[in-house]
Amino acid sequence: MTLVSRIKEVAKSQHLSLIDVAIKAGIAENSIYGWTQKTPKADTLSKVADVLGVSTDYLLGRTDEMKPGTTETVKKADIDDSDLLLAFDGKDIDEEDKQAIIDLLMFRRYQKRNERK
Repeated sequence: MTLVSRIKEVAKSQHLSLIDVAIKAGIAENSIYGWTQKTPKADTLSKVADVLGVSTDYLLGRTDEMKPGTTETVKKADIDDSDLLLAFDGKDIDEEDKQAIIDLLMFRRYQKRNERK
């Protein structure tokens, strides 16, 4: 399956035309059609992949997995969350350092509130 045919297939499943995809990606309306003759730039292909919610590797036929897999789900950090996990340089941060970071962030929050007054 070619690049353009993969894009067409995914776009069709989302009830989008190639022109719709191009407009949403912020590229010229007919540029995707031109990819049958020439290879798109990486950043342009990435924009199209983002619009379609798939990986560039999927569009290029390098994988049949539409979305890149992740081994973990990253949770939005909330310093008030007692279950907050912190890591640095691929290693967990111990509780003492975690508390020091939280204290620093709380202090900065306090400072910012007082600056507004």
